Amino acid sequence: MPIEIVRADYRDPVHAKDIIALLDAYARDAMGGGEALRADVKERVVGELARLPHAFSLIAYADGVAMGLANCLEGFSTFAARPLINIHDFVVLAEYRGRGVSQHLLEAVEAAASERGCCKITLEVLSGNEVARAAYAKFGFRDYTLDARAGSALFWQKPLGNHP
Repeated sequence: MPIEIVRADYRDPVHAKDIIALLDAYARDAMGGGEALRADVKERVVGELARLPHAFSLIAYADGVAMGLANCLEGFSTFAARPLINIHDFVVLAEYRGRGVSQHLLEAVEAAASERGCCKITLEVLSGNEVARAAYAKFGFRDYTLDARAGSALFWQKPLGNHP
C-alpha cells in the first residue's frame, strides 16, 4: 500500500472534508475523548486553521483514501531562540494502524520542521496510549527533562470560560 503524505490546502474542499473526518474520528476514539466533534467546531475548524500563518496539516492517503492526519502549529523555544513544531493532533484511522502510516506522517512533520529551521518537534500523548507511545518512541521521541532530578515535564490545562 503506497502511502502519500500531502500538505493540506485549507481552501481545497476535499482536504477540508478529510481534515474534519479524520479529526472527528480521532475525537470519537477513546484516546481522543470518545465524543464526536460538535457541529460548530466541524464548521469552523478548517477556516480557523487557515487563518493561522503558523499552522499546517499533513494528510496521509493511500489509493485516494484519507487515513491519517497531523495538525501542526509552529511555536518558539526561548532556550534555543528558534522555532519548534508542536504536533497538536495526530491520528491514524484504526483500520490503517500497523502499516507504517504514523512513521510516514512523522517523517513529513520532521521535514517541514527542518525546512523552517526548527530546533525540535513536540507532542502530547496520553500515558495509557501504549500504541501511540510506541510509535513516537520508535521515531525518536522521549520524555522531556531538563534535569532527571526534577522529573519529566507534564502537560496541564486550564479550560477558560465556557469553552471545552
